[in-house]
Amino acid sequence: MLIFVKNKSMTLIASVSGIRGTIGGSVENNLTPLDTVTFAAAYGSWLLSHSTSSCKVVIGRDARISGPMVQQLVQQTLVGLGIDIIDVGLSTTPTVEMEVVRQKAQGGIILTASHNPKEWNALKLLNAKGEFISKTDGEDLMQHIADQSFDFATVDNLGKITTVTDAMEAHINAILSLDWVDVEAIKTANFSVVIDGVNSTGGIAVPMLLDKLGVNVTKIHCTPNGEFPHNPEPLKEHLTDLADAVLEHGAQLGVAVDPDVDRLVFMDENGVLFGEEYTLVACADYVLQHQKGAVVSNLSSSRALADLALTHGVEYHASAVGEVNVVEKMKAENAVIGGEGNGGVILPSLHYGRDALVGIALFLSYLAKQEISVSALKSKYSNYVMAKQKIELSPDWDADALLAYVAKTFLKERVTTIDGVKIDFNDSWIHLRKSNTEPIVRLYAEANSQDRIAEQVAKVEAAIAAFVASA
Repeated sequence: MLIFVKNKSMTLIASVSGIRGTIGGSVENNLTPLDTVTFAAAYGSWLLSHSTSSCKVVIGRDARISGPMVQQLVQQTLVGLGIDIIDVGLSTTPTVEMEVVRQKAQGGIILTASHNPKEWNALKLLNAKGEFISKTDGEDLMQHIADQSFDFATVDNLGKITTVTDAMEAHINAILSLDWVDVEAIKTANFSVVIDGVNSTGGIAVPMLLDKLGVNVTKIHCTPNGEFPHNPEPLKEHLTDLADAVLEHGAQLGVAVDPDVDRLVFMDENGVLFGEEYTLVACADYVLQHQKGAVVSNLSSSRALADLALTHGVEYHASAVGEVNVVEKMKAENAVIGGEGNGGVILPSLHYGRDALVGIALFLSYLAKQEISVSALKSKYSNYVMAKQKIELSPDWDADALLAYVAKTFLKERVTTIDGVKIDFNDSWIHLRKSNTEPIVRLYAEANSQDRIAEQVAKVEAAIAAFVASA
């Protein structure tokens, strides 16, 4: 892994994934109260510029320590613009997305920094469909900030706040009513499951779903206090407590989610990670047995989904990284399922958003109907090895120039540049891209063996080193 000097001061990031930063610090470099109010005002102003009548926004948050503060700042700013608020409180990203539609709201905000550590928070911005706003909408919103074009309401026209307490239950009931979710088969299977809720809202939502499915639940780290017991990104090295608990309780399955419950990782009965890349693969396998159609994942996701599509006789399509890009591609191809290899499952028949809860319901339905163990299910799929690294560059380096240099170095291979640089070799691939959520460049690589990954990554590292030396 190449590590260069990281720019420590710039921890405020705006992208298609939302606006996120670290709490505290200086204005415009961190997510301070002033920055929070400015972004909330820009979002509210953007909504009002597209609304012909009254405007309503759904707001929910994960369990981060800064959540109540940020929520109050955001809500009262929108109230000041004359926007009504539907406050769902502690919630999940997919729950808020679905609640926007249920409440016939004009938008929604989820206050969560997803997999980032506890000092981070963010505003994830939704449109009236309960989907992430587009790049064009985001640029329009940012123009409101540049122009400071905020027109606040008079005292007689301030917005109102209404509290809704059944959003999570409504979300779960919608999942249980899906044709492909076999509630009776799951109940009959009498599953024993351990859930790691990373002390956020997954500790509320996942046990609620599993209880309704008749699953025997063991909870670890399910107190929603925002004190993450480990790095909240659901990766193998962070889930040792879950592996221990699965073995201790003799569970058939372990489940881990990120703080806002849009990423999902499974663990088999032996305490071995199923693999975040294979969450979508398994769920897609089950769905394609019921409905044939295209499948979509992003450029950084495993080839295993493309292999699966081939076995089912359907088309596979790749999108740029980012949920909004995956959703756009899914709509264009009329995909029956899609998502991202980080454990994100998108089922259009429910809603166009990554949803760990529906992923759990589909996965348990598959296990129950096949009467198969988690480890046996995993053995059905292509056995690729993937590496994920972070390349931290000094602010002096131009990341776009770096990516262009790498692309030029590998012109003899199949190179895709719709999102960073992806180099496809016959037996492997490497993808380099600027992160939407952190001030870094991410490197993803996949091959049939760790040795082959190391060999290919070394070639890319040499190209990066050459770029640095020539700069």
